[in-house]
Amino acid sequence: MNEIDVPCHFLCPISLQLMRDPVTVSTGITYDRENIERWLFSCKNNTCPVTKQVLNDEDLTPNHTLCRLIQSWCILNSSHGIERIPTPKPPIDKTQISKLLNDAKIPHLQLKILRKLRSITLESERNRTCLEAAGAVDFLVSVIKKENSNLVDDIFADDVDESELTRVTDEALAILYHLKISENRLKNLISSSNDGGDEFIESLTQILKHSNYQSRAYSTMLLKSIFEIADPMQLINIRPHIFTEIVQVLRDQISQQASKLVLKLLVEVCPWGRNRIKAVEGGAISVLIELLLEISDKRACELILIVLDLLCGCAEGRAELLKHGAGLAIVSKKILRVSHVASDRAVRILRSISRFSATSRVLQEMLQVGVVAKLCLVLQVDISFKSRERAREILKLHSRVWKNSPCIPAHLMSSYPSSS
Repeated sequence: MNEIDVPCHFLCPISLQLMRDPVTVSTGITYDRENIERWLFSCKNNTCPVTKQVLNDEDLTPNHTLCRLIQSWCILNSSHGIERIPTPKPPIDKTQISKLLNDAKIPHLQLKILRKLRSITLESERNRTCLEAAGAVDFLVSVIKKENSNLVDDIFADDVDESELTRVTDEALAILYHLKISENRLKNLISSSNDGGDEFIESLTQILKHSNYQSRAYSTMLLKSIFEIADPMQLINIRPHIFTEIVQVLRDQISQQASKLVLKLLVEVCPWGRNRIKAVEGGAISVLIELLLEISDKRACELILIVLDLLCGCAEGRAELLKHGAGLAIVSKKILRVSHVASDRAVRILRSISRFSATSRVLQEMLQVGVVAKLCLVLQVDISFKSRERAREILKLHSRVWKNSPCIPAHLMSSYPSSS
């Protein structure tokens, strides 16, 4: 195609790509629909990219003449590998969306309409904006809450097919995910409900427990978005079983993206109230250590160590880390092997252990698995000042037990700090 002369008026002024669906704005300039919609809706602009004039409205008028010319040019150049551009579908409007939402309230039509709405959502940014403006978010949330309430009521019935019960929820959840709800809209959604969003959070938690991997990933993303904008009281009052289900997503490793979302979610909520203990009781420590043993992705390693550092801020977390046979060893191993962030967090974890949980058995294990030797190495390499100081503090704290140990290589012993 690069060898063919393309008429300049066939190209979109924004991207210089061949127009597929030419539309004209109120200033008289013609653009490709996908590009101008991205400019208007995703980038939140309100001016014509060429003339810089403010657009009084966002109506885009199809340029049928230019569209026919482009299609004719494609046919004439088919011998050069140019494919004919299909006739563009007319864009959906708010009235059509509103009718679909009303039809979706009819029980026997609901699943069919939701599938159609999902298809519409995936077509363009304009459609997603139109869906949100028509009230789709509130409707979809109500569907998810209602269907999950039914699921909880019927889950033990012998004649109930659980997969049938979750289909409607899965479709509604997928649409919500692809709509990418704004922070303000999410805040309004939670604040406007009588329960402060608890029922919706509970519904998302039920999806984590009962639904397929894709829906569990979508649910994780929505929970993360909610907790990011939640007020302190909501964060303090997160129920323990939510942590259990969140940790299960990590344990199942349903996707790399979902695992990172869970880790970021835990980073967000663990500092609040008793959430550290709730996460530990939900099995987070052993799952995180197992992941750390297997995973090589830099950012994932950093996130795991950040969460472990938070959880080791409580006695329960430290006890669980020490209970795992590979806990101390794998944390130590990540020092100087991943990044400065990972090294810093790993040293912080070891500092928490050495200050608050340093029994005779723990101190001997730290010698045997190489923790002490690694801390001596930290003092010799180019690492952050705070990490070196923490390593020095740990070594000084237990120098009477460690300093003359044969477990420390001779070339590292010279760096062992004086306890005086």
